[in-house]
Amino acid sequence: MKQQPQVTYRDGLKEKNCILGRKYTLTHSDLTGELFLTIGKEYAIDRISFIRDEVLGSFRNDCGLYYYVYVLVDDPTEEGREEIRNRIFREELPDALSAIRVGDSRFFQTYPQLDDVPIWIYFDSNKEQWEAYEYYGSFREYRNSQHK
Repeated sequence: MKQQPQVTYRDGLKEKNCILGRKYTLTHSDLTGELFLTIGKEYAIDRISFIRDEVLGSFRNDCGLYYYVYVLVDDPTEEGREEIRNRIFREELPDALSAIRVGDSRFFQTYPQLDDVPIWIYFDSNKEQWEAYEYYGSFREYRNSQHK
């Protein structure tokens, strides 16, 4: 997943520099590996497939600004695949965060302080062993599209 995403802005957010209320939907093509980043006032539900392997993110301000990411570990199509999906999300999240940072780089140039806000990932699962809320550093670590 190490390439520039195709970016689509909705709701005039390419021109608007609002931090809160900016929602990021990162999806990809299983066939081509292409990444698609949609930035709008709402998540791009129309871009989400039945497989539910998207990465959803937004800036939030609950006792301090941070970037919140949501991923669904449970597989809506097949029971018992949580361990595999959890592993894949964890392997791919650094590249996904890099794609978000690189894809909206002009916005981050306008607000360079956003490179230092903490990133928190919510791994959603109905099974307690896979549900987690974890710190993933800051966007400063993901500024290069060739994240290692």
